[in-house]
Formats: sequence, C-alpha cells, structure tokens
Amino acid sequence: MTNAAPALSDFRRIVIKVGSALLVDQAKGKVRLPWLTSLAEDIGTLHARGADVLVVSSGAIALGRTVLHLPRGPLKLEDSQAAAAVGQIALARTWAEILGHEDITAGQVLLTLGDTEERRRYLNARSTLAKLLEYRAVPVINENDTVATSEIRYGDNDRLAARVATMASADLLILLSDIDGLYTAPPAQDPNATHIPVVPRITGEIESMAGAAGSELSRGGMRTKIEAGKIATSAGTHMVIASGHLKNPLKRIAEGGRCTWFLAGATPARARKAWIAGTLEARGVLHLDDGAVAALRRGASLLPAGVVRVEGQFERGDAVLLRGPDGSEIGRGLVAYDHDHAERIRGRSTAEIEALLGLPGRAEMVHRDDMALGAE
Repeated sequence: MTNAAPALSDFRRIVIKVGSALLVDQAKGKVRLPWLTSLAEDIGTLHARGADVLVVSSGAIALGRTVLHLPRGPLKLEDSQAAAAVGQIALARTWAEILGHEDITAGQVLLTLGDTEERRRYLNARSTLAKLLEYRAVPVINENDTVATSEIRYGDNDRLAARVATMASADLLILLSDIDGLYTAPPAQDPNATHIPVVPRITGEIESMAGAAGSELSRGGMRTKIEAGKIATSAGTHMVIASGHLKNPLKRIAEGGRCTWFLAGATPARARKAWIAGTLEARGVLHLDDGAVAALRRGASLLPAGVVRVEGQFERGDAVLLRGPDGSEIGRGLVAYDHDHAERIRGRSTAEIEALLGLPGRAEMVHRDDMALGAE
C-alpha cells in the first residue's frame, strides 16, 4: 500500500462533515453565509463531475439557542433539545437555499445512535440515503438532538459522520475542522509540534497525539476525529482532516493544501463484504435453485423467484446463509424480509410481492451490495 496522499478527484462518494464552529458565527449566532456559499460552490464542482455528496452538518443547537435567547455556556438536555427543534428548521432552510444556488436539491435526514446500531433501522436509513443519491440530491444529515438523550447520543458529529460514511459505502470522509490536520502534539500547546500529512494506519502512537475539544459550540476535538478515522478506515473509507476556516476548503484540498489523510486498507465494498462474510452470525438459510445460483455468480441480486425453501427465524437485516440445490454454501447476505414474509414470497415473481404481502416490498430478497459469495 502506498503512503502517498490520494487526489480528491479519485473519489466517487464523499461525506463532508461541517462543525458548528465553522458554520455559525459564535458572537452573532448566525450562519457564516459567505463561507457556506464558498463550500456550496465546492460541493457543486464535485456534484457536476458526477460524485455523490453527503453532508453531515452541525449547527442546529447553535442556531436555535440564538433564536430562543438562551445564555452562553453548557445547556441542560431539555434546553438543547428545544434549541435543536428550532434550529433544525433554520439549518435545513439554509442548506436548501445555499445548495439550490448550485442547482442541487437538498434532503434533510435526522439520525440517532439507534439508526446506525440497530440493523433494521440501519437498512432503512441506508436505503433512504441511496435513493436520495440516486435522484442526485445531497442528503444533509444531523444527529436528531430533539429526541437523543445524553446516554445514547453520539456526543459529536465526527463519529456520526464516520457512521454515515460506512452506512452509505462512501470512499471518502472529509472532516472540516478548526485545524489543518493532525500534529505530533497539540500545536497550541507545543510550538515544536509538526504536521503529519499522511497516516497509513491508526496506531496507539497516533491516538496519543490527539488533544481535547475546542469551543463551546463544538462537542468534538482531535480525539473524536481519530475515533472517526478508526470507524471509517476499518470500513474501507479514506478520511481527511482539513481546515475549514478559509473559503473554498474542498478546492484547497484538491489543490494539495495542507491536510492529513488517513488511509483505508480496502475499498468500502470489500470491507463490507468481509464484514458480512466473517463477522455476522447467520440467523437462517435461503435455499436457491440453479438459476438463482448462476445469476448470483454473474453479479445479480437474489430475487424471491430463485428461493425454493426458507429456514430459520430471522428478521429483516439479519444475516442468512445462501445454499444451492445440493446444499453447498454459496455465500451469505443481509435479507430484506422477515422470515414470514420471505416464506410467503419465495418462488414468486417480483410483480406479485405487493399482492402477496399487502404492501410494496423490495424487489430483491438479498441485494448484491449486501451479499458476500464464496469461491465457486
């Protein structure tokens, strides 16, 4: 594996995390519109070349507390939730307008920890993001601070952005920060600290270089960015930390501006298939006919018509084994239906699903992106 910094143009699906301290003028409690306009221009450039772009945006609480005239300093949980409820409206409107100037449609997605940890909700959120990207919209994602509690919340949007990147199978996560990357020590404390342009692998030594959180508007710090890097790179997503203080921050990355790249050892697709193949416990078995096995070998998804028998008690999102007519294991995947629904539609055409279940279901029993096949 090369230790050279990648080029921004190499990536096809990019998650951009924007923190409150960059988005909101702390003194005025208002969005930094000139800066955000320049970021939208950068997003427009990526979008125009065909890249999928997702934004993880902080700022709802920071905007809402200004509207509600809440005092500076830490807020009680219920005050934060109220501020978020007001601020999310302003934040969503701002992103919709600013991206609209680039002829880009924005879609708001609010997530909680459970949406990325509980498999059924994870798959629902993943499908929503995929459909928005298919329509060439830019999902603007934030933690749902109106309902999250102190016990279950992420606590920062760096890790949320990393979870979103893995959920969306992004190949790059960009963390726009108040610092231009990782240093050997916090530069504000150590004048001899040196910048690290590329991190091939996150080791204990790298983790020890992280400092603490910065401003009251930001719940993150270098420590949480390193944690985000561990999540992202283990799932095959490269990550870059870059300064967001200057205008057109993505353009600066593209032009080789100072930043720190964290390299992944595999692609998102390979990392995801390895996770499905080797980590998840199978909850059931789908027995396939010869035609389905041949189609899977050609790279197709598994349709209900190719399933001849269903075993086990499983729920949507669980891992299941895929077996051929002779009982041999073909692979495994994440099933799109609960056991009882899978039983009712097995062997039937996709066009019959709605009549059989009383609701429109997914065309695939197991999508090819949620499947890991063994060797023939």
